[in-house]
Amino acid sequence: MSAAVVPEHPWLLPGALTRPPTVVRRTARDWVVDSLCFLIALAGALLSFGDAVSPDPELALNAGPGWLVGVDLVVGVWVSAALWLRRRWPVALAVATAPLALFSSSAGLGMAIILFTVLVHRPLPTGAALVAWHLATVPVYLAVRPDPELPFWAAVAWTVLIVGVVVAWALFVRARRQLVLSLRDRADRAEAEQQLRVAQARHLERTRIAREMHDVLAHRISLLSLHAGALEFRPDAPPEEVARAAGVIRASAHAALQDLREVIGVLRAESGGDETPERPQPTLGDVPALVTESRAAGVRVGVVDEVDQAAAVPAAVGRSAYRIVQEGLTNARKHAPGARVTVRLAGGPGDGLAVEIRNPWPVGEAVGPAIPGAGTGLVGVAERVSLAGGRLEHGRDATGDFRLAAWLPWAVS
Repeated sequence: MSAAVVPEHPWLLPGALTRPPTVVRRTARDWVVDSLCFLIALAGALLSFGDAVSPDPELALNAGPGWLVGVDLVVGVWVSAALWLRRRWPVALAVATAPLALFSSSAGLGMAIILFTVLVHRPLPTGAALVAWHLATVPVYLAVRPDPELPFWAAVAWTVLIVGVVVAWALFVRARRQLVLSLRDRADRAEAEQQLRVAQARHLERTRIAREMHDVLAHRISLLSLHAGALEFRPDAPPEEVARAAGVIRASAHAALQDLREVIGVLRAESGGDETPERPQPTLGDVPALVTESRAAGVRVGVVDEVDQAAAVPAAVGRSAYRIVQEGLTNARKHAPGARVTVRLAGGPGDGLAVEIRNPWPVGEAVGPAIPGAGTGLVGVAERVSLAGGRLEHGRDATGDFRLAAWLPWAVS
């Protein structure tokens, strides 16, 4: 799979949204946000201390006992400094500062930031428990440090409103980040699925190329072997026959090299090279030339053509029929040399196209070395016919002949 897309400005993202997600480090944005949180919490602690030591009697009433003023300042500064740890240990920091909600005014902004962090980054039950604790401590806090301007229940309502705003803002940020993460995960899955589809398409194309290579080269090389065998066993043949056989061998070798060059060109094009146009694919109209080529190699081939509207055969059906005939003639040359081969084509629109290649079962041992084969020809034909939605039969029939028969669907246009 290809590498993940890198954001244009990753320093503007929170560390939790950068890659890799398993390693969370502060980005430039995180440093700015954490510095602002520290300064805001510290400013809140200093302002609270200033109100506590103010000569205004109403503000002094909210400060609580005198010993609490100095302690509260130390607590507020400590909570402000501890905010630098909130990204790594938010829950531990929330638990450590939870008792301060009972009496501390200087730590108020710092604890609100810690509550916000827990709600954004940790499971909701944990955040809900922390919110419940802060709400439960409101009456105790107001009893220790009563509000000089608002009555008790108004102060409770005001504090609950502030906590509600913090919770709502945190849940909004949490939902937005979860949406971003889900969209990223969906994009990653889509990219992986696309890469898988590309790999599957490449595999199918290479399989198709291998099948075409087998169909074409096996036919060409079997002709080469047949003519070479004739020259080997007929060294006293007339010069005209030798020259004709040599010419056929040379032409077949050139054709095989051309086919091989085209296949290699396709493979190179898949690897990023220049694409070469694919040669025209054979059709049903090319079967006579295929038969003529086999006859020139000395194979006795008879053709029975009973196809109605042969010119209207779909290209895919005609190509499959050509490959079936090609494989049947190649197998006859390999396994039944010298036997007469009968090719029968029949059918029409709506009835389908029937292709049959028949030859007598070989008797005795073959003269000369056998032509080697890959053993996958009939497998490839069966796959081709199956993909076309047809049927294939092959094997020895009741008459003792070897029969390769296929039926291909031919829809009415």
